[in-house]
Amino acid sequence: MTPEALSPEAVQALFTRDGGDYVFARWGRPIVPVVFGVEEETLEIVKGALEAVVALAGHKMAETDPELGANLMFFFFKEWDELLDVPNLDQLVPDLATLVGKLKEQDANQYRGFRFDDLGAIQAAFVFVRMDDAMAKMPAETLALTQVVQVMLLWSNAAFAETSPLAIAGENVILRPDVAGVIRAAYAPLMPGSDRDPSHALRLYARLQVQGDLVIEDDSDQIQRGE
Repeated sequence: MTPEALSPEAVQALFTRDGGDYVFARWGRPIVPVVFGVEEETLEIVKGALEAVVALAGHKMAETDPELGANLMFFFFKEWDELLDVPNLDQLVPDLATLVGKLKEQDANQYRGFRFDDLGAIQAAFVFVRMDDAMAKMPAETLALTQVVQVMLLWSNAAFAETSPLAIAGENVILRPDVAGVIRAAYAPLMPGSDRDPSHALRLYARLQVQGDLVIEDDSDQIQRGE
């Protein structure tokens, strides 16, 4: 599917919650990531996926966040209860114990939580991935790119419930062109950091019609490994 194949209604649906509210947000500050629970080889894969998508968006990464140190935290683990043993995580994620209990009941294997600044843009995000059998069988490149894409914007919880944001191109897994187009349009300089008016989707759609070819460049080694 190409960016032109997305209708205005399809763009709007990407950011429409279950209750019918349109809720859009993008990162409002440079991204400072840290990754916990992976080996060096996987860390490099996560780093590469993040750098590629950030470059696609025209956004920035940094070495530190003045308020939080790191503002995008990835946690990879085998059991949800392991999160309860992470020092000070309960201070960053409200009601962590309750959240862990709900995720266990749902037999969930992933969760993304967001914090927002005073203007409604993304200030911080937390990505939790439980490596169950399904996740463990997924190629590291696919897993990393999937998680990175879903944390670049505040997508609807149904945006990728039935279809992956990725596609197969020959022997490679790539970001779907339509999804890449939406990310690029969302980070255009004149677009807002957050919006709750459905007319915002029309502005995204208009930008999709005029965007040229996407150019992805490597960024620098601006990622930390959590210990």
